[in-house]
This record gives sequence, C-alpha cells and structure tokens, in this order.
Amino acid sequence: MKTDLELALECAINIYHQYAIKNPIDDYLDKSEFSQLLKETAKPFLHNTMPPNVSVDEYISNLFAKADSNHDGRLKFTEFLTTLNLVVIDAHNRSHGRHDHHHGAGHGHDHGHDHGHDHGHDHGHGPGK
Repeated sequence: MKTDLELALECAINIYHQYAIKNPIDDYLDKSEFSQLLKETAKPFLHNTMPPNVSVDEYISNLFAKADSNHDGRLKFTEFLTTLNLVVIDAHNRSHGRHDHHHGAGHGHDHGHDHGHDHGHDHGHGPGK
C-alpha cells in the first residue's frame, strides 16, 4: 500500500498533467490554467494559507510570478513544483501561528522534534490502514 506522501506526490503530477494538456497540448501551464488548477483543486487550502488582506487572484498571481523563473508566461513542471513549495511553506508557517510568507528555511524552530500537535494531514489511507 502506498504511503500518504507517495499518494500526494503522484496526485501533484496527475493534477499538473490534467491542466497542462488542456489548451494547447504543450505540457505547460499558462497563467489561466494555473489559476484554474488552484481554484478548482485547492481553493479552501489557499484561503487558509494566503496572507491577510490578499485576494485569491492576487495570491495566485504572486505565486505564478515567483515561479515563472524564465519569464515566458507559462510554468513547466519544475516551476509548478516551486509554487507548491511556496504554498506548503506558507501553510507550515500558519500551522505554527507564523504569518511570514516565502521565507523558506531557517525560520526559527528545529524540525527534529515532535511539535506536540497534529497538522491534520491524515487522509485515511496512511501506512498500516
């Protein structure tokens, strides 16, 4: 049986392909495909991770701009992974009551210990289930 992480990684790949092949078939996400992907598959998650006083559209635009490293107006798969990284960092920071966005590593606590609280990530299909 696959672990939660394996399922999440496969899901990220599958969702990317589901939206990247829409229009045109080029294995890239343009800004509208990227926005549609996040709004249709992660909108509640985004609402819980984006900064206060920022709209979903602004947050998505900022993610797109930060990830489009070659500034070609579309995201290849590795650039899409950058957006997931930014969103997950924001979610992690919020889970600890922090609201600083996109600052990455070195944000003040050791990840080698048990935080003593559940981040709510059990999807009912983890190891041993």
